[in-house]
Amino acid sequence: MTVRTSALRRTTALLLASAALTATSACGDQRDDAAAGGGTPKKSAAAPLGDRLPADIRAAGIVRVGSDIAYPPVEFKDGSGATVGLDPDIAEALGEQLGVEFRFENGTFDTLVSGLRADRYDVIMSAMNDTKARQEGVDSVTGKKIGEGLDFVDYFSAGVSLYARKAHAGSVKGWADLCGKTVAVQRGSVAHDLLKSENGKCAKGGGPAIAIEAYDTDAQAQTRVRSKGVDVGCSDFPAAAYAVKTSGGGQDFVLVGEQTDAAPYGIAVAKKDTRLRDAIAAALDAIIANGRYAEIVDKWGGRDGAVTKAVVNGGV
Repeated sequence: MTVRTSALRRTTALLLASAALTATSACGDQRDDAAAGGGTPKKSAAAPLGDRLPADIRAAGIVRVGSDIAYPPVEFKDGSGATVGLDPDIAEALGEQLGVEFRFENGTFDTLVSGLRADRYDVIMSAMNDTKARQEGVDSVTGKKIGEGLDFVDYFSAGVSLYARKAHAGSVKGWADLCGKTVAVQRGSVAHDLLKSENGKCAKGGGPAIAIEAYDTDAQAQTRVRSKGVDVGCSDFPAAAYAVKTSGGGQDFVLVGEQTDAAPYGIAVAKKDTRLRDAIAAALDAIIANGRYAEIVDKWGGRDGAVTKAVVNGGV
């Protein structure tokens, strides 16, 4: 796995960057105005891009968002139980442009894609990496087809990092030291896929395997590291950096080695919902242009990676 020490390396702020370009579809999807029975949509000053949405979503006034709401600072519950974080703030701003509420519905990360396919959600917004494998619906490790692919509207990016207990950091200095170690990670995440790939390298090199412990949430993986149950934890850089900064008042964890090259996070949409996809991309461009996006990423410490345009399916 490739790592680097360029400007992508961050130790005090979130790495939130993505390139972007709004994609439009030459053909309508299955939720266009004719199919939904809507008339000619009209713009309003309160929701300047509301006419871009499929008629059924405009009528409902809600975009159902599947999310694993246990991933601070991207999305998590505050002390009052409210859903907060970078993703909810961006979603709220998108909703202002589109005239709808982005309503977050909690689910474990590895069930979000099946929930979208089953129409429990309209979109997924959950620090999900846009990858070619997810676009094509194939297993990233085996390359086998496992389901229908997804489209993504990319809105920032992050690499994957290792973290350890401060008192135990010396046993692992980087990715090359993982053979024979135990590692906690969130199930179904890109970090989980990377660990599987690293484990394959251990086997090819004749070394001991990585003992990968996969959990439903990143918080559970952190608890396992904190309780000395594993050698190291593995997570997307924003979550790892936030844990290092906040857990135990900053005394529990330390980042280990380099993070991987950054990859885009995307708002996932079913392939058939091109109109919804393009409406979200247009709304993201709008909040970038009016400064709202910059305010949000500044609030969550992401200025270094603020995007300048929207992109559809930019992952590789």
